[in-house]
Amino acid sequence: MPVFNRFSFQCCRPTVQLSWLCSVNSPTDEAAILALERPHRDLLTYYMLSGLVIPPLIPVILPYLYFRYHTMRYKFTEEGISMSWGILFRREIIINYARIQDIHIRSNLVERWLGLAKVLVQTASGNSSAEMTLEGFKEYEAVRNFLYSKMRGVKDPAHKSVALAPVTNTHDAELAAALREVAHELRETRLALQPRLARTKDADHV
Repeated sequence: MPVFNRFSFQCCRPTVQLSWLCSVNSPTDEAAILALERPHRDLLTYYMLSGLVIPPLIPVILPYLYFRYHTMRYKFTEEGISMSWGILFRREIIINYARIQDIHIRSNLVERWLGLAKVLVQTASGNSSAEMTLEGFKEYEAVRNFLYSKMRGVKDPAHKSVALAPVTNTHDAELAAALREVAHELRETRLALQPRLARTKDADHV
C-alpha cells in the first residue's frame, strides 16, 4: 500500500505542474478583462474570515467589509482603470495607463486558499505604497498582464514610430521626386548652354 501511494503521488504531480504552467502562460483575453466590473464572491468570504481575527471589533469591521464588497465597482477602459466603493462616503480612484510605473501581485495564505490575490498598482505619485489595490479577482495574473500591456503600449515609442511610418515614407518619396526633377532641369540647362560655350570658345580662338 505505501508503494502504491508513492506511485500515485508521483503520477499526479506532473499533471498539477502542467496545469499550473498552462494557466500562467494562457493568453490574456482583453475583452474579458474589459468586462470585469465586480469582485468575485469569494472576496466576501475572505472579508468575513478576516473580520473574525479580532473578535471585539466584529460588530464594527464586518458591516464595513460587507458594504465595501457590495459597493465595490471596477471599470477597465482603453485609457485607464477606475475603482469605487462606499455608501455614505463614496471613494473613487482613477488611474490612466500612462501613469502606471509598476504592478505587483500579493496574497496571503487565506487568499491563496480561496484562489484570490491583490494586484497592486503603483504610479509616479511619490508614494511608496500602491495607489490602487485591485482585489477580488480570480484572474489576477490576466489583469496584471493586461495592465502591463496597456502601460507598455502607452509608453513604448515604437508604437509612435510605426504610426508615423506611412507619413515618413510619403515624405521621402516626395523629396526623391523633387530631387529627380531638379537634376533633370540642371541636365537640360547644361545641354542648352553647351552650344553657347562652344561658340564662345571658337570666337576666342579667332
